Amino acid sequence: MTAFSLDPEQITWRAELRAVAADRLRPLAEKGEPRRVNRALVAELGRLGLIDRLFTSGALDLCLMRESLAHACTEAETALALQGLGAHPVHAYGSQAQRTRWLPGVRAGTTVAAFALSEPGAGSDAAALSLTADPDPDRPSGGWRLTGEKCWISNAPEADFYTVFARTTPGAGARGVTAFLVPADRPGLTGTPLDMLSPHPIGALTFDAVPVTADDVLGEPDHGFRVAMGTLNLFRPSVGAFAVGMAQAALDATLVHTAGRDAFGGRLKDLQAVSHRIAEMALRTEAARLMVYAAATAYDEGAGDVPKRAAMAKLLATETAQYVVDAAVQLHGARALRRGHLLEHLYREVRAPRIYEGASEVQRGIIAKELYATVEAAQ
Repeated sequence: MTAFSLDPEQITWRAELRAVAADRLRPLAEKGEPRRVNRALVAELGRLGLIDRLFTSGALDLCLMRESLAHACTEAETALALQGLGAHPVHAYGSQAQRTRWLPGVRAGTTVAAFALSEPGAGSDAAALSLTADPDPDRPSGGWRLTGEKCWISNAPEADFYTVFARTTPGAGARGVTAFLVPADRPGLTGTPLDMLSPHPIGALTFDAVPVTADDVLGEPDHGFRVAMGTLNLFRPSVGAFAVGMAQAALDATLVHTAGRDAFGGRLKDLQAVSHRIAEMALRTEAARLMVYAAATAYDEGAGDVPKRAAMAKLLATETAQYVVDAAVQLHGARALRRGHLLEHLYREVRAPRIYEGASEVQRGIIAKELYATVEAAQ
């Protein structure tokens, strides 16, 4: 297999996932309450073995899962991705005791995880975190108290545990951040839901001298930025896969609509302006898909330019999905704006990926930084 094609087994698996998402996951998603964790849906993802596969396969498999689920059920895609994002630091950097305690429930879909990085004053600038981890005077042998806020945290405040990034060394930038595994029932930890455009749960967390110890550290003290970036480098291409799945769903719906819609004495598809717009939508979707697959393959092969490729894939795919969904709404007309229409749903879903896990502007900055680093290394 190359970075630009899938083998027959992967193509079949992708089709099977779309069918599962439509037949088994979408009905559960429709029964869920907007902006609340749908635990029945998460549990079904666990029963299907999809959550476990997050931790046993590579980045390309993750992309295929997210793209396929997003095509038929964005709620299932997001629930799967949030489990992976919140628990991957435990899987990759946690101690044996942490993995034994938390990962079986995550895999089964009975324990909900969350990734708590963003803050009111530090969204995409992960090195500017202000949540402080001060030495705990009640634990002279070692321990901290977390004080501050996290904001725009998916699955908050309903998650069972949070991967939390806090500043342990003031003034050290990215080098002074530590990752902690914080159970939701820790004293001093409270949360509130936020009413956001996206239908999945997002909340804010307040840390009022929340106690943590060395047993709660993920990785090493003051090396939490590495945990955050390692997680984001894996998941950024798959955010692009999520976007590609939505773009493909919008394109497929628009092909059916324009082929059957009577307009101006013929079919809508016979208008050159329409057919050319469809061609552009398909072109951009396929280009984004190929870049996502290439970035994921580079990650799986341990290539040295993963940060650049991941940023490119996330940037191109999310911007493409915004264009494709918007074009699909335009070609459907007013019917696409009715509450409950597929495109009305996608139109609300597609905006957020251009912001979270690093806004488009941040991705451009990463790409430029990596390009100039290559030039400087060659001089």
